[in-house]
Amino acid sequence: MAAGRVARNWAIGAVLIVGLAAGGCATVPDDPDARAAYEEANDPLEPMNRYFFEVNYAFDELVLKPVAGWYHIALPKFARNGVRNALRNLNSPIIFGNDLLQGDIERAGITLARFVINSTLGLAGFIDVAKEMDLIYHDEDFGQTLASWGVGEGPYLVLPFIGPSNPRDATGLVADALMDPMFWIDDSTVEYMLYSRIALEVVDARSRNLDTLDEIRRNAIDYYATIRSLYRQDRAAAIANEDEEDEE
Repeated sequence: MAAGRVARNWAIGAVLIVGLAAGGCATVPDDPDARAAYEEANDPLEPMNRYFFEVNYAFDELVLKPVAGWYHIALPKFARNGVRNALRNLNSPIIFGNDLLQGDIERAGITLARFVINSTLGLAGFIDVAKEMDLIYHDEDFGQTLASWGVGEGPYLVLPFIGPSNPRDATGLVADALMDPMFWIDDSTVEYMLYSRIALEVVDARSRNLDTLDEIRRNAIDYYATIRSLYRQDRAAAIANEDEEDEE
């Protein structure tokens, strides 16, 4: 099926990245203080990561940021919130599966209830009716699930066109894709809808951080290191289930 080809292509790409990583490791410093900072950063692939970081930054500036800016201007706030609600609703099976894998029955029940209520009363998820019933949205992914099982994050990675990650979270991306029911439907229309949904998720997320990322870049001494630190903080908060409903 088409989705299977996508998975194989992604795996081939991952192998190529690992191959590049073998020649891209930073040299471990001899100075004790420098070595301690090196180990704290946990970024042995920094030369390769910085290269992909610059590639991603160029893509963002030339393509993603302008598209996200247009999206932000073209759609009023209530419409953008409706799109985000619908996208979250479509991700419910993945969130529900990870809730169960983490043994969190209460949060799994909330996810299931939100999906049923918003898919019906909420007009396919565009209106977050469940929120008014105190069923607050939360996100879960397989990277978080692996962390709850005690799997370490591994070294920092920057994935081409995806961004900050690590081996644990990169594995989670593949697992989450396999958990998506749409992935397994061998139909060209569904395949188009899946790719369109992924693109819309990226654009919507970027549109909500237009000013934030610009401010971070203006104030950062080392933009790469700042993003690396913020990514780890964000993932730590998500793993600790501190990711309740964000601001509208």
